[in-house]
Amino acid sequence: MIKFITYLIISIFGITISFAQVKSEEIIIKNQAIQLAGTLTYVAQESPLIIWVHGSGPVDRNGNQPAQNIKANYIKQFREAVNAEDIAFFSYDKRTANSKNIALLKDVLITDFITDLEQVIHHFKNDTGFSEIILAGHSQGSLIAMMALENVDKYISIAGAGETIDQTLIRQITAQNPPFGKLTEGYLKELKETGEIKQVDPNLASLFAKQNQAFLASWIAIDPLKEIKKITIPALLLNGDKDVQVEVSNAQNLKKAKPDAKLVIIKNMNHVLKDIQKDEDNMKSYYSSEYPISKQLIQTILEFVKQ
Repeated sequence: MIKFITYLIISIFGITISFAQVKSEEIIIKNQAIQLAGTLTYVAQESPLIIWVHGSGPVDRNGNQPAQNIKANYIKQFREAVNAEDIAFFSYDKRTANSKNIALLKDVLITDFITDLEQVIHHFKNDTGFSEIILAGHSQGSLIAMMALENVDKYISIAGAGETIDQTLIRQITAQNPPFGKLTEGYLKELKETGEIKQVDPNLASLFAKQNQAFLASWIAIDPLKEIKKITIPALLLNGDKDVQVEVSNAQNLKKAKPDAKLVIIKNMNHVLKDIQKDEDNMKSYYSSEYPISKQLIQTILEFVKQ
């Protein structure tokens, strides 16, 4: 009975202490008038810090997009998993996910996301509480992180593209509708050559709308296969074999361009980092936080960060 009570006390207080160790700070970092509101969580001083770099869309610090009903909470799950291993973590609401920035979002370019990230890195580079800074770029964030590696110690690409965005769009649209794929190819050629697309088929108007063209042109101009060759710090390339948005071949292409990077294909992981056992759960996991984050993903990153 005494042993049981002792075990119970240790268990209860152990849990309490574990939660108490994780400190949380709400931080607003500014890029001129743009507000980048985020959350920093850490356990101990002098720990490594992972900064999360979002994928495309108005993604918040937890990995959700309320307007699209996406509530996978994958960034929050990632945070909790790495904090449990004494690794600090910072994620922020993308500039397009913060309502306070709405009046400032006209004519956004991909380079704006890069300068946002640079401001975040600058903020933490001057903080002596962290032993090193690691960027974890997810999807589009893989490319953005690739462009902001000054003052960074390690680079992680998760579901990063291994081709330019125009190649991706042509391939994806052609697979669904070959005639529209041909139109897409022509529009993107026109955009690259002239900086604009004058007339667009109504079926493709949402993608090639006037207000999207400058952003697309700025994105097309950055080739991940060229940029990754410039990386001089340790690099880890990850892709899930259940990712229906970014195929494994993308990570393999990045590996070919940078042979000294470490490549790991995560079994059963989809685009929102969830462990998927049934194919029908793949898309469902975008809309629910109940699906667990991939343990293999976390373990692979822990090994890379701590090496």
